[in-house]
Amino acid sequence: MRRGRALTVAVDLVVAGVAAVIGGGLELADPDHATKHLTAPAWVYVAAQVAAAAMLLARRRRPYSAALTIAAISLFAPAWAAVLVPYSVTAYGAAPRWRPWAVIAVLTAAFLTGAQAWAIEDPFTAPVVILFSALLGLYFRARRGLVAELTDRAERAERERLLLAEQARADERIRLAGEMHDVVTHRINLMVLQAGALRVSTTDPDTRVAAEELRAAGCQALAELRDLVGVLRTGDRPPARATDALDEPLLSALIDDSRTAGLTVRLSEHGDRSVAAPAVRRTLFRVVQESLTNVHKHAPGADAAVTVRYEARGIDARIVNTCPRRSPDADLTAAGGGNGLHGLRHRVQIVGGTLTARATPDGGFTVHATLPAYVPTAASR
Repeated sequence: MRRGRALTVAVDLVVAGVAAVIGGGLELADPDHATKHLTAPAWVYVAAQVAAAAMLLARRRRPYSAALTIAAISLFAPAWAAVLVPYSVTAYGAAPRWRPWAVIAVLTAAFLTGAQAWAIEDPFTAPVVILFSALLGLYFRARRGLVAELTDRAERAERERLLLAEQARADERIRLAGEMHDVVTHRINLMVLQAGALRVSTTDPDTRVAAEELRAAGCQALAELRDLVGVLRTGDRPPARATDALDEPLLSALIDDSRTAGLTVRLSEHGDRSVAAPAVRRTLFRVVQESLTNVHKHAPGADAAVTVRYEARGIDARIVNTCPRRSPDADLTAAGGGNGLHGLRHRVQIVGGTLTARATPDGGFTVHATLPAYVPTAASR
């Protein structure tokens, strides 16, 4: 914006300077006052040319005032600036349409009056040049309007394209929600029912405990899936409930679940976890959950360590696992879509954090996430 403004001022200065130099040069080249309307020193006429040229500095903001002032000067000393100002009148003058031509007519009459008193033999060239200047201003005004209209059309087309893309994404979310509801929910329901039936029918205590844990995990998965289906259908997160803080899962519980599943994992938490907003704590939980899930799938027999530091400026989480002691189950690794870390990185970025994941030199893997302590709810979208 400043660069364009500076360029405009520079152009106006050049135009005014050219008009002053040419007008003043013509006055000095013909110092004979015999045919002048007013008898005055040459510097008076040079000053009149410079004053008329100076009015060109206002040709964009006040084209009519500039043109009429130059016309008044031209009554006794035809100003060379009079052939330049018609361009500004037609290019920048406001409606109605007759006003620019009325001002140009007054300017032409004043110029011819001064030229006749000045006894200039050619009364036709100046009006032709003035008319050409006015037509040139009309052309650039029309061109400027056409460019503005084309730009507006392009912006409208871009907005429409974005709206169509957003609608397509919304339709895809609804389709995915339907697929998840019809297929995944059905399968999990069957799993929960079968686990419940096994818990009731078995006489082995260990089997009964395992069946109950499976049933509880399936019920929790159904609840989370129900929320996810709602997000897909509406495009927004469900409103926070008053019990969210009470229902918020703890990292310690997640670590206990992993240990129960046979993973050797160590948790180290430093600082006060209350400095983190609930949305940040939920994101942190998902980061640790997804990381430990990947250890279960891709690094069987490995040891894992989860280190979390809570500070006022943010949360730093690092999940590291050692080299796996045996090959992963091919069926288990094939069950994933391969997008876990990508989706996790996107989720971390939503709250303003960063996530990096890389292999370690000893054959293990590390996931490092940095999260802000607080995310304003207004910035959720």
